Amino acid sequence: MSAPTNPIVLAFSGGLDTSFCVPWLAETYGRPVVTATVNTGGLDSAALAAKSKALGAADHLEIEARDEFFDTVLKYLIMGNVRRGNLYPLCVGAERSVQARHLATAAKQFGSKTVAHGCTAAGNDQIRFEVILKALAPELEVLAPVRDQNFQRAKQVEYLNDRKLPVPTRGSAYSINRGLWGVTIGGTETLTSMGSIPESAWVLSSGALTSGRAPKTIEIGFEQGVPVSVDGQALAPVALIERLESEGAAYGIGRGIHLGDTILGTKGRVAFEAPAAEILLCSHRELEKLTLGPLQARLKEPLALSYGDLVHEGKQLDPVCADIEAFLRSSQRRVTGTVRVELRPGSLFVVGVASPHSLMAASRGKYGESAGEWTSADAVGFSRVLALPGILHARAGRAAKQEN
Repeated sequence: MSAPTNPIVLAFSGGLDTSFCVPWLAETYGRPVVTATVNTGGLDSAALAAKSKALGAADHLEIEARDEFFDTVLKYLIMGNVRRGNLYPLCVGAERSVQARHLATAAKQFGSKTVAHGCTAAGNDQIRFEVILKALAPELEVLAPVRDQNFQRAKQVEYLNDRKLPVPTRGSAYSINRGLWGVTIGGTETLTSMGSIPESAWVLSSGALTSGRAPKTIEIGFEQGVPVSVDGQALAPVALIERLESEGAAYGIGRGIHLGDTILGTKGRVAFEAPAAEILLCSHRELEKLTLGPLQARLKEPLALSYGDLVHEGKQLDPVCADIEAFLRSSQRRVTGTVRVELRPGSLFVVGVASPHSLMAASRGKYGESAGEWTSADAVGFSRVLALPGILHARAGRAAKQEN
């Protein structure tokens, strides 16, 4: 692979923003542009390479990083049952740390001191990219034409059309990001708090809710919190996620519109499709209910929430992330078993769960039926002791009223 003299290395997704950046950077700076695509899922490699060439890039580099993305990020999002706003599974954005690391490495490979990205001034990705890049390679110059020159999407389309360069199929109508963990879709409908995107705009599941597809039951196997099989077939994590995405998308599983807080402090809204994430997070959560004790679950929840915030903000190089990951790994020692789920158009139903470490099976008692572990007298005494703080509080209140 030849290394052009002093190139600009552009993080390239093939969407409108990064497509626009290729010719604009070359024309504005008079330097060759090398496109670097870090494959964290959802890519059409041949199409991206062809698009890069058609846009005038001097070279194109694709880095395979799906396994790395799972091992360093997704595994912990599953272990932590991480969702923002109790809804959004960080299906896009969580991979930016992996992509930024490889972008810095690619710049070194091509002998460049300049990298670029296509992020806007209003989004989260600009922060994620630059937090990681400044920590890993502070010597790099970072260019962000769309953000710094305030290019609107319609102007970008016009620029490409004027030069008879390829424009992404969906043009300026929707901003689409896709990765191993799902898809996000932003459009005019998501700029307010009320609108929903049309059925045709869903990338993975358009028409799935009215398909009339019969329900389907599948079983997910986990070992120490990591998904390892589907219907008894052992699969590597990436292949397993890709299979669940295909199966779940056919039923419209994992659709949503997330309304939440951006890193910049404003409210933001985006549509998303995350079939595999929905299936795995629901399944893993249910397996944890069977295998974790109440104190484990209670302590784990706020740590996982903080971890999700750190990933969202691109702060995965902060040492506290490694500390939380160590806790999450330890918490999963007994989170092994199978979860049976039923896919229905637009919904996921957890049928049941089994584990060799089942705390339910370990009990001699049956909830609502028989005590097994204690006597009736034990139950009376336990109730009396448990009520004692309330009794004392009420007694103290009555005494204060009598004094007054």
